Amino acid sequence: MDVPEMLESASLLVPDETATENDITVRDIWDYLVHDEWEIALGLLEELGDGRPLPLAFWEKLAEAAEQLRLERSAAWCHWRCSEIRNGVIRADLTLRPAAEARRTTPISGAGVLRPMWDIGHLSPTGARAVSIAFLWVENMPSLEPGGRATVRLVPLTPSHWTHVQPGQQITMHEDRTLAGTAVILDVFRPATAMPAG
Repeated sequence: MDVPEMLESASLLVPDETATENDITVRDIWDYLVHDEWEIALGLLEELGDGRPLPLAFWEKLAEAAEQLRLERSAAWCHWRCSEIRNGVIRADLTLRPAAEARRTTPISGAGVLRPMWDIGHLSPTGARAVSIAFLWVENMPSLEPGGRATVRLVPLTPSHWTHVQPGQQITMHEDRTLAGTAVILDVFRPATAMPAG
């Protein structure tokens, strides 16, 4: 399947009444497809997908189209959204410790490549702290500096570890034994309940 076919196929999965913040609809996207403006069409389809839950197949088609167009960040985002549908997603307000107080002295990538450990309240059989792993995506930013604060999206590696997590709960981020940051849970969406982007 070539790029226009993938984008057309994805657009058919979007309900007609769906619109972006700027009132762009699927019909508008078809105009871009007719004129071979594939990158614009892809970006607008991503926006439509961020406004409401859409099926896994939608994001898979967009990811494949982005890969063929060699749009790395877009492909990463579409693959990320597939992971959210499969594993659930937790949105949180994260504050990293300043470089002078933590091991990390460089920014963290915002594009979902970091897999930090999180203290979400579990204990090991011996009573020690047990951590769970979740991939991290920083919303609307390419990276997050030490000492910085941002809304992040967490995709649990093992969703069953995160079933007790609730909005308002505070959790801590670790890249090793030391504290790397503190987050307050904003939203929790279980697997197969994709949610809008922030």
